[in-house]
Amino acid sequence: MGKNKIKYELQDLIQGKSRDREANPIQNIAAYLGAGKAASTKNETKEYTKQQEEEGLINFINSNNLWYAQDINEPDKIGEGAEQKVYYYPEKRVVIKLNDSIFFSYWIDYFHNLLIHNYLFPDTAYTLRGFKLVNSVLYAVVEQPHIVSTEDIDLDDVKEFLRQNGFENTRRNDYYNDELGIILEDLHDENVISSNKVPFFVDTVFYITSKFYES
Repeated sequence: MGKNKIKYELQDLIQGKSRDREANPIQNIAAYLGAGKAASTKNETKEYTKQQEEEGLINFINSNNLWYAQDINEPDKIGEGAEQKVYYYPEKRVVIKLNDSIFFSYWIDYFHNLLIHNYLFPDTAYTLRGFKLVNSVLYAVVEQPHIVSTEDIDLDDVKEFLRQNGFENTRRNDYYNDELGIILEDLHDENVISSNKVPFFVDTVFYITSKFYES
């Protein structure tokens, strides 16, 4: 697939123009938050804040019954970082991740990250299961296939794989795709898993630059 086609399809996803928007809750929420941000910045002189955005997101969650009602048990936890808690369910071969979007300036940026990840890495696509409040902190609850590591990942192989797909290494574990206008950060050896010599990207942090919207 040509780079231009990839970019146009990603633009449609991010801008809520693809045909499956209503069937794709991640895209639907991103479109809702984008409309709210546009309306707020148009009508207010003050800067639109993440707190305002989260208030709107919670209203959307309430209106659409998107609270995650199932229990998430601490014994199932297999990892926790600055941005998320990870739980493993072997009977379903999935992991559940609670993410509070701390790596992103706005919640909409987190959902854009999910959309880009799912487009580029469908084998480890995220499914949005809902939202949960934990100690008054809002988390998105996403499900992802569990990938079994069969050997250590070689980050030089990851670097070469990404280079072949247009992502140049900028420093350490950060990359930039100039044609797409997309930044990929923090791709360390816990965020890519090697299974039978195949790399699987399980945690990504994508950011969109202004160049992304250029034709």
